[in-house]
Amino acid sequence: MHSTSEATTHRELRRDAQANRERILRAANDVFAEDGLGASVEEIARRAGVGMGTLYRRFPHKTALIDAIFESHLDEVARIAEQALSDPDAWEGFSSFLEQAVSLQAGNRGFAEIVAVHLRDENLVSKARARVTPLLRQLVERAQDAGVLRPDIVYEDISVLLWTSGRVVDATREISPAFWKRQLALALDGLRASNASPLPEPPLTALQHRSAMERFARQLHLTVAQSRPRSGGKRSR
Repeated sequence: MHSTSEATTHRELRRDAQANRERILRAANDVFAEDGLGASVEEIARRAGVGMGTLYRRFPHKTALIDAIFESHLDEVARIAEQALSDPDAWEGFSSFLEQAVSLQAGNRGFAEIVAVHLRDENLVSKARARVTPLLRQLVERAQDAGVLRPDIVYEDISVLLWTSGRVVDATREISPAFWKRQLALALDGLRASNASPLPEPPLTALQHRSAMERFARQLHLTVAQSRPRSGGKRSR
């Protein structure tokens, strides 16, 4: 049986370990947001104020760290969607979700790279679909039931809008950082039910949407790889 002092020490060690993990994740999110996934784990450890041994005990390799950041992104998107669903105004909830979701992309340089990595992993994509997709479908259906979102819009249309908004963010980040707001406002006007004209093509089916996501991920992954500066220095583990 453990003594009281041993049990107290064990709890303190667990608290310290959890605090270190949270510091590392916050630092990694900040570093990836500023410099992309090419940033070194040494910089993450320095920013977190921990040694490399501590970092590798929590995250044995860089991929584990990126996976944890991906999970935190899912949690944040889900939180935004849940908050939007609680808005008494269905249109305000729907539009605020899109604005906040694109704002996340705009504020995080590593976001697109993380998406590119994880859209190629079926298990992680399934986790994302299970966590976020039902909430987005609810946002769409709620706005349509309220008569403010055009009735021919489906979840896949909103997913594609988020992809394209992300590309606008990446293309204009250094030129006009807030330009995405103009493009999103134009898109939102086109999504309103009032004065909507018939759409010329049907939406993507679920299978077509998945195939398009896979193609998008391959293209994004290639773009990210080509954009990384080449260096003869030591590569991050």
